[in-house]
Amino acid sequence: MKFGVFYEHQLPRPWAPDDEQGLIQNALEQVELADRLGFDYVWEVEHHFLEEYSHSSAPEVFLAAASQRTRQIRLGHGIVLLPPGFNHPARVAERIAMLDLVSGGRVEFGTGESSSNMELGGFGVDRQAKRAQWAESLDAVTRMFVETPFAGCDGQFVKMPVRNVVPKPVQKPHPPLWVACSRRDTIHMAATKGLGALSFSFVEPEQAKEWVDDYYSTVASEACVPAGFAVNANVAVTLPFMCHQDEGEAIRRGLDGGHFFGFSLGYYYVYGRHQPGRTSLWDQFHTQRSAMGFDRAVAAQTGQPLAAQMLEQGIGSLRGAIGTPAQIRDMLRRYEAAGVDQAILVSQAGRNQHQHILEALELFASEVMPEFHGREAAHQAAKQARLSQAVEAALARREGPRQADPGYMVSSDPTAG
Repeated sequence: MKFGVFYEHQLPRPWAPDDEQGLIQNALEQVELADRLGFDYVWEVEHHFLEEYSHSSAPEVFLAAASQRTRQIRLGHGIVLLPPGFNHPARVAERIAMLDLVSGGRVEFGTGESSSNMELGGFGVDRQAKRAQWAESLDAVTRMFVETPFAGCDGQFVKMPVRNVVPKPVQKPHPPLWVACSRRDTIHMAATKGLGALSFSFVEPEQAKEWVDDYYSTVASEACVPAGFAVNANVAVTLPFMCHQDEGEAIRRGLDGGHFFGFSLGYYYVYGRHQPGRTSLWDQFHTQRSAMGFDRAVAAQTGQPLAAQMLEQGIGSLRGAIGTPAQIRDMLRRYEAAGVDQAILVSQAGRNQHQHILEALELFASEVMPEFHGREAAHQAAKQARLSQAVEAALARREGPRQADPGYMVSSDPTAG
């Protein structure tokens, strides 16, 4: 199993003048440490207007800065919003390629569409058409990576003439492709397109196994027609995280942050009513958390095996990987046995303290991670042997790069036809 660290850049109110700058600088320091400790990935979101929940509207800038402070860690867009109202496909292709160049080929290209009214409405993206927009844009972007020149497109949502989109990425044919998933049906969809599945819902290992089994059987079937020009067969799960030798201290340091992460996610995507620039999400969290499934007393039970949701008398409350090294190790073994390829750990959440995050990363890297990294080479070799023929067959079903009209010409004369 591989491990990632995840960033929303959460900033609960009230805000002091320098809070955003401090938040970003702390995150960069955390990523630099994660790289030295041997973590495999850093994942950075793209969100807009989601106050307190996510102040990460320009992930390409943050990841570029991280690339110059690290050497090995993979730089993951988790995710780029692909409907053209958010990002024109050519600009996406250019930014991904440039980040791949400045990082020495370390980019992971996660994609998605958003389901937040705050974002969709802010950019005028039609909710009913956003999945089709994502698919059309993804096809265009991947072709821009491999076609010289890009042969153009005349789709329903993306229209662009022949142009050579430069620069091209270091990784060939392009960086690994992922898509954000929140339900079993979207993970299945990811498999039909040969995309890595970034699961941002908090699922138990037993439920994850059902999703993973369906994912890999679909990748190996004729239903898989890759969206890009390579298949990235991987399933990642996301977990709230805080590690300490004392379970009670891990809870004290990380539980409220993990709960705020889950509460604010639901707030912007399901149940919130928000006044931009006025609503205090942090205040609402404290008054509504228990009613929304984030009861502190239930989740703070000690001396038990960890679970995504701790239960008491039928009441579920988010917990995740918040506990001792031994508890977290046992939990991750269950995900590993379910076939999960990567655990993405969320510790930058709510008001979790920078120093506590650093200490948790160091403890995890010394006492938990080595066991799983020790089995990773064998896991990858077995997966390659199992899927190699299926991947080759899937790529054969994908239409290859196109050739532009060799006579196509663009005149610099603005008066020319």
